[in-house]
Order: sequence, then C-alpha cells, then structure tokens
Amino acid sequence: MDNKEEEQKPKLKMSSLREALGIFEFVLPYRWPYIIGLVLLFLSSSVFMIFPYIVGLMLDVAQGKKVPIQLDLPQIAVVLVVVLVFQGLVSYFRVTLFAKVSENTSADIRKAVYQKLITQPIVFFEKSRVGELVSRMTSDIEKIYNTLNFVLAEIIRQIIILVGGIGFLAFQTPKLAGVMLAVFPIIVIGAMIFGRRIRKLSKERQGILAETNTILDETLQSIYAVKAFTNELFESNRYKVANDRVIGVSMKYAYGRALFATFIITVLFGALFFVIWTGMSLVQSGEISAGQLISFVTFTAVIGAAIAGLGNFYTELVGAVGATERVREILNSPSEVQIRPQVNLPANNVKGNIQFDNIYFSYPTRSDVPVLKGVSLNIKSGQKVALVGQSGAGKSTIMQLLLQFHQPISGKITLEGTDIHDFDLHSYRNNFAIVPQEVILFGGSIKENVLYGKPDAPDEEVTEALRKANAWDFVFSFPEGWDTIVGERGIKLSGGQRQRIAIARAILRDPAILLLDEATSSLDSESEKQVQEALNRLMEGRTSIIIAHRLSTIREVDCIYVLEGGVIVEQGTHDVLSQLEDGAYSSLSKLQFND
Repeated sequence: MDNKEEEQKPKLKMSSLREALGIFEFVLPYRWPYIIGLVLLFLSSSVFMIFPYIVGLMLDVAQGKKVPIQLDLPQIAVVLVVVLVFQGLVSYFRVTLFAKVSENTSADIRKAVYQKLITQPIVFFEKSRVGELVSRMTSDIEKIYNTLNFVLAEIIRQIIILVGGIGFLAFQTPKLAGVMLAVFPIIVIGAMIFGRRIRKLSKERQGILAETNTILDETLQSIYAVKAFTNELFESNRYKVANDRVIGVSMKYAYGRALFATFIITVLFGALFFVIWTGMSLVQSGEISAGQLISFVTFTAVIGAAIAGLGNFYTELVGAVGATERVREILNSPSEVQIRPQVNLPANNVKGNIQFDNIYFSYPTRSDVPVLKGVSLNIKSGQKVALVGQSGAGKSTIMQLLLQFHQPISGKITLEGTDIHDFDLHSYRNNFAIVPQEVILFGGSIKENVLYGKPDAPDEEVTEALRKANAWDFVFSFPEGWDTIVGERGIKLSGGQRQRIAIARAILRDPAILLLDEATSSLDSESEKQVQEALNRLMEGRTSIIIAHRLSTIREVDCIYVLEGGVIVEQGTHDVLSQLEDGAYSSLSKLQFND
C-alpha cells in the first residue's frame, strides 16, 4: 500500500485492465438488467444519429429540392416528435436499469470488501493506515459506482456516435469526410498526450487527499491527547500543510485539464471551420446540397463532442481502473483463516489446559527486534495465572499469540495437547473472552454492548451478567436504563463503568479461558474495588490469565510469571516470589507495598 507503488498504477496496461475487469464478477448477478440497458443504450445512441440527418433534410425540403424521403415540413415535425418521445422513454428505462445495476453492484462490493477487511490478520492492520483503508471503502468504490452508472455508458455512447457518424458521412459526403479524417488523428494523439499527464496528476491528488483524511481521522480519534498536550496549533499546522499540498497538486491538475480543454477547443474548432470552408466550396460547385452541408456540419460537431468526451471519460476510466485495482488488492488478500494450516479441528469442550513450549517471536512489522526468547508456560485448567514485568517485556504478546493474532517464529502453543493452529479459528476463539485495560465500546446502547459477547442471549442472561459485573445499579440509574446510548467508543461512561460493561460482556460469553489485560490499573480505589469483585466472580471455575501492574490484585493467583526482556526470569506464588532476596518480583513488590 505504498504511495510510490500506487503512482505507477494509473497507466492503462492490459494486465491492469484484466485485473480491473475482475470486478465484473459483482455485475454477474445483475447481468440481464445490464445487458438490456446496453441494448437500450445502443438503440438510444443510434436513434440520436437521426437528428443531424433530419436537420439537413428539412433545409432541402424548405428549398424545394428533391430528397430521398418524400415528406413535407409538417410531416417531418411529426416524425421528430415521435423520435423524441421514443428517445425519452428509452433513455428513462436505460438510466433506471443502469442505476439498479450500479447501486446493487457497489453495495455488494462494499460488503465484500468490508467482510474481507475484518477477516484480515492483525498484521495487515499494523501495516496499513486507517485513513487509507477508509478511502478504499469510500472514494475508490464510489469511482467504481460512477463508472458503472455513468462513465462506461457514456464511453459506449460516444463510440457509437463516433463510428456511426463517420460511417454516415463517408456514405453521404465522402470528400468532406476525407478532409475531416485527415485531421482526426491529430486530435486523438493530442488527447492521449494530455490524458496521460492528467491521469498522473489525478492519481497524485487522490493519494495526497487520502493522507489529509488520515491526519483528520487520527486527530479526531486522539482528541483527548491533542487537548491534553495543547497541540491544537500543531495539529492545525499539520493539517494546513497537508491541505496546501492538496491545493498545489490540485491546481496542477486543474491547469492540465484547462490546457487539455484549450487544445480540444482550438484544434477541434479550427478543424471544423476548415471543413465548413471546404463544404461551402463544394456547395458553390454544386457537388453537394446545402442540406447535406448542414447535416455534415451537425454530424461533425457531434463527432467532435464525442472525441472530446472520450478524452475526458478516458481519464475517468483510468482512474476507475486504479481504484478497482486497489479494491481488488484487498479482495485478493488472503484472510487470516486462509493463511493458517487447514486442519480445522473443532475446539469444543475445552477445559483450558494451555502450554507454551519454547516460544520465540518478533512482530512482522519489526522483525529485527525479538520480543519473546524461548518462553515456556504450563497453565492447567481452572488456574489463575498472572504475567508481570516492565512494559515491553512481552506480556501482551503472549496473549496475542494465544488468541492467534500472530504466529510464533518457533516453538509450539497447545490447548488440551493440540497445536492451537490446528483448531478451526472461529470455534477456537469462541473459548476466550478478554477484558482489556482500555475498553472500547461501540456507539450503541449499553445492552447492545453487553450482547456483543453473546448476540442471541435472552434478557434474563443480560440481567444476570450486569448484576454479576456490579453494573446493574449504575445502568438503571440512567433514565433509559440499558437502552442508554454510550456514545462513540463509550465516551459517555466513566472508566469504571466501561470496565464493568466489558466484564458483563465477558460473563455473558461464559468463556473457558479468560484474559485480563491490566483491567483495573487505570481505575480509582472505589471503582477498582467494584471491578475487582466482578472480576473475581468472572474468574471462578475458569482458566484465567492476568496481566497486572498492581500486584495487590494478583496475590491469590496460582502462579505468577515474571518476564524481563522476553524471558521468564521467575515463577511461583506471591508468597514464594516475595521471599526471594533481590528477585525481580520482590523488588517490584517492595516498590508498590512500601509506598
């Protein structure tokens, strides 16, 4: 997802075009409306070609000259009205059919891309920026929608008009047609040169605009940090610089489009006037009639507009090809299930016996920095185990490996004696629940957030989960009760309230294995007491792994593992480790309990 890599994609190569055509698999379910729409488009464009001919025909009839169709002016007017009504009806049904196809297709693409995104491995998100992914889901798919709904149809229309118009002129006024075709290649070559430059600038503008959106997204998501560090001016300047870059590239893009328009107008109309002069000479010599000249001029204007339109639509089509490639890149990315060994054993009736055997691990985004160096753990069913150590020691990494967010470089992790990567991923993770330090709630109601642990749970189970989590009283102190909207990321609730909602969610899930990631470290004493009581209920009868900085919360666990620099340096109960002179845990314990 490198910007330099993306800048190379706008060229309309056959490989890019073939890849882009793959998006039409989403059109297949709606192929008949699309085919009918294309037929109506062909019919509408063909009927449109009658108008220039009728204009010349009316002039010849008005001058009393002999014409192939024996109609007077009132009869020609009736024919025009019939053709216009027919053209209007055909256009109406064509537009509605294309709208149906493009709306449904783009919706299917959005759903497919979203489904693919949320099934990507964690490393995918570590390497990607949220703003860029959002841009792919919005602006890129919008480009595809616009292409299916409008651009593709207009390109086909202009081609039909171009080919049909040239064919008609070659038949009716071959000499004038030859003159016109002599200047036609100049316009096409010029359009291609300008189009290539505009295409590059359009792509560059899109990339810089995505970076600007990323800054906006990051700032709004971290607004508390921005205000706490009084960095409003810094962020404003950062956003201003990004916007200035957008303006710079956008103006280059605008200048390119302006030059392109100037080129088309100058060359097109210059050629048109030359052809008209030639036509007047032919009328003067009697080789063609005035009506034929009018038809020719009208056809030439229509053909010129088609050429100009093809140049503009070509740049849009190439932009859509680039957008399609970026969307296809996500769709073609293997999901985390696909990159795992395909054994897929069911993880049913799990007791919670876990073993880490000589695990080595480095994060893919910083593979040169080892995080775990030969870690071995043996956790029995129903045990409460704590991981302690300084930040960066590898505690959270152990949980991530257990949840299969990453795979170890070497070593083996087993559950009930079976390699965890041999289990079906969905059924395996169903055995876990996590209560993190920084609880992220969704923007719906309290009840919806609790139900996230078990979406089909009845109200009775939700009520029981809230009571066990010490959340019932504060939830129903709100006027709307559990229908209270928590706001984005749970902003309307306090830290302790969010923690208890997370605990209720975990209780409702009823996991075999519970992961607590510093669940009380950021709470005040009163909130910590209530949350700790709820956690104690939650840990009853299940395997629990606890990351803790407050050692007072893990005095009663069955085993404490002390990590330093990715290595387990001590293990044992609180009482045993506290008695080790100059031990790592003893030093931490003295620091905390002697304060």
